[in-house]
Amino acid sequence: MDNTATNQSRTIEISEIMEMIPHRYPFLLVDKVTNVVPNATATGIKNVTMNEPFFQGHFPDHPIMPGVLIIEAMAQTSAILVIETTGKKADGIVYFMTIEQARFRRPIGPGDRLELHVEKHRSRGNVWKFRGEAKVDGKLMAEATYSAMIVDEGDG
Repeated sequence: MDNTATNQSRTIEISEIMEMIPHRYPFLLVDKVTNVVPNATATGIKNVTMNEPFFQGHFPDHPIMPGVLIIEAMAQTSAILVIETTGKKADGIVYFMTIEQARFRRPIGPGDRLELHVEKHRSRGNVWKFRGEAKVDGKLMAEATYSAMIVDEGDG
């Protein structure tokens, strides 16, 4: 994924992330978002540590970050991009609609710095579609295309 508009990009730190999306420990899976270009791309950063609660059971003798959580981390990065694009905080609930072409290339474990590169493919109304790649040290670890719908809390 090419981020050609880096002169317009910005970085979002954890305190602002927590103002933007409702996720909290242990389900907040993004520590920082860099290279945010509204209506285009963003890169989420997740510093994976042995203290992650999912490593207790996945797997105790060989800790691996679950694939569904990798995709969730991509989605949280995408949510931040949506909020940065629209200028409004998440007032509603976000529901996954599709997860397509998910591929898990290499395991992610303690000590990895996960970079979540997301790119908006399209949006129509309250439906957004993205392509995401998870990388560690420049190596592709996982990828997926996914879409989500933002629903006002009273409509869910």
